[in-house]
Amino acid sequence: MDPDVDLHVPAQRAELGLPFVALVSLGGGLGGVARYGLSGWVPGAWGLFVINVLGSFLIGVLMGLVPKPLVRAFFGVGILGGFTTFSSYAASWSWALLATPVCAVLAAFLGLRVKR
Repeated sequence: MDPDVDLHVPAQRAELGLPFVALVSLGGGLGGVARYGLSGWVPGAWGLFVINVLGSFLIGVLMGLVPKPLVRAFFGVGILGGFTTFSSYAASWSWALLATPVCAVLAAFLGLRVKR
């Protein structure tokens, strides 16, 4: 999940216990609520496209700037993971499914570049 966590190191593996799961769960719920709220402003497939690209960009920024695993778990995996929704996007606008990964990867890369 987190590129900076080495599961072969017991101390780092221990960081992925109950606090990690709780933070990801809480963040996922908040991210889903945020996605629902934003989808009212930009409805339909374009709204999901904006949500996915924006969320991917913010994940890139977060992973580049935040060193703490629990903070990254809450915001990156939890909130932003719940915010982005590739399955709903595929169901509502399947032909654009090919464009989303390209734009999402580019957005994540640009987000990582913000750090530098």
